Amino acid sequence: MALNDRSKNITQGIARAPNRSMYYAMGYTEADFDKPMVGVANGHSTITPCNSGLQPLADAAIAALEAHGANAQVFGTPTISDGIGMGTEGMKYSLVSREVIADSIETCVMGQWMDGVVVIGGCDKNMPGGMMAIARTNVPAIYVYGGTIKPGHHKGKDLTIVSAFEAVGEYTAGRIDIAELKAVEQKSCPGSGSCGGMYTANTMSSAFEAMGMSLPYSSTMANEDAEKIDSAAESARVLVESIRKGIKPRDIITRKSIENAVSVIMATGGSTNAVLHFLAIAHAAEVEWTIDDFERIRRRVPVFCDLKPSGRYVITELHKAGGVPQVMKMLLKAGLLHGDCLTITGKTIAETLADIPDVPAAAQDVIRPIDQPIYTEGHLAILKGNLSPEGCVAKISGLKNPVITGPARVFDSEDDAMAAILERRIVAGDVVVIRYEGPKGGPGMREMLSPTSALIGQGLGESVGLITDGRFSGGTWGMVVGHVSPEAYVGGPIALIQEGDSVTIDAHRLLIQLNVDEADIARRKAAWKQPAPRYTRGVLAKFAALAGPASRGAVTDPLA
Repeated sequence: MALNDRSKNITQGIARAPNRSMYYAMGYTEADFDKPMVGVANGHSTITPCNSGLQPLADAAIAALEAHGANAQVFGTPTISDGIGMGTEGMKYSLVSREVIADSIETCVMGQWMDGVVVIGGCDKNMPGGMMAIARTNVPAIYVYGGTIKPGHHKGKDLTIVSAFEAVGEYTAGRIDIAELKAVEQKSCPGSGSCGGMYTANTMSSAFEAMGMSLPYSSTMANEDAEKIDSAAESARVLVESIRKGIKPRDIITRKSIENAVSVIMATGGSTNAVLHFLAIAHAAEVEWTIDDFERIRRRVPVFCDLKPSGRYVITELHKAGGVPQVMKMLLKAGLLHGDCLTITGKTIAETLADIPDVPAAAQDVIRPIDQPIYTEGHLAILKGNLSPEGCVAKISGLKNPVITGPARVFDSEDDAMAAILERRIVAGDVVVIRYEGPKGGPGMREMLSPTSALIGQGLGESVGLITDGRFSGGTWGMVVGHVSPEAYVGGPIALIQEGDSVTIDAHRLLIQLNVDEADIARRKAAWKQPAPRYTRGVLAKFAALAGPASRGAVTDPLA
């Protein structure tokens, strides 16, 4: 005979007495077991300035949770610094860390039966990794972004981490001397916070705010400012309310809210990495979303924010100009945003934006009027062709003419390509091909900020193309195409390119093409042999074995 509910509760309560003993050891009282247990996934780390300022935010969130009737259960999450790892073997661990972060948060939240979770992160992969875990576990959750870094300054110009990478190219081209290179290096990052342009971290934080999973204005605050701590505390309070209201992540993360997020990414000139990460987030949330959906949104949303890397301003300037709410209100007014989407506060997007002006302030030019955009269509184009039948991503902002046909300069690693660039062996008109850097082949899809920045520093950003099955930093701009899929390691067409072959990148026609006879391509395919894996043990080997294609987010859990 089945036990009635009361008997079940008594029986389960008795059975859990040993579990409660563990809590008593940490100072809990019997009354605490009537409060929600809320995880605080703390990404604090002194590995990177992106995360070195997170502990005060975690402290504020913990205090607010306890003040509003919840028990805070704190655990750490790992991070990899993209900026420090860039151009090294360590960069292969960056995308891998997205999966490790997602797995670690899922493990703690589900293993300890938490009632909710505050996820606090700073560096690039903290954001998608945290949101993937939030979507998987589907317990009430909120994302607290660590905040942007403030700009460095040198000779009257704002500096970001990308300034240092581009200075390397300028130095090798003889445009600056070693003293100038060192000055830029030393002044680019003046304090804590994530890289200061509309690079990957700020792109993802802005998108999370647009999606309704973070508080208004929180995505563009500077880490070092007091308002960031206040926002972390308010985020914790809002989460406790969402637990009481029963608002879960999958109530918020829907196809329409992802459209809102991608619309803001397009409007602000965000990172190519957002394509990879939102494919993964949608997969985690079991939302139907494909690489072609980005192209659908791109065609209807203009770029009207003048932000680095291809524009002039940093994120602190966007914050002063009205932040993401101002961008969203303009999109909503233009019919380019779904106002009925729910947010973590319990309000809809339209309700949240009700008091925001329809037009940006006249005394600034960071956010342009939507009818006077920088580009009439979005900047992240999905290209296809015989070089990438599954699709790849081109960032076409900042270019006068995003079209090139030229001879392929083929390299089987980023390191070999970088050596050729620094030795000035790449010239105007070339199309650099960097392959075997994909999810499986790299493994881990290294970002190519070093070679792209070096080309820009040498004055070749407009005249040299670069295609890769790896990724690009959010700080990259130029004639670049990444995420080429299928990748070289699985025999994708990029593996079949030979030195000197004619290659076309044409963003107008959304085309990436190897201009070689199809019969010749077939002969090359028949002769191709898969290279030995670069790693056979450890986390990189695991990632190489499990990762899906970039065109589906490079996720490691089974693809439905």
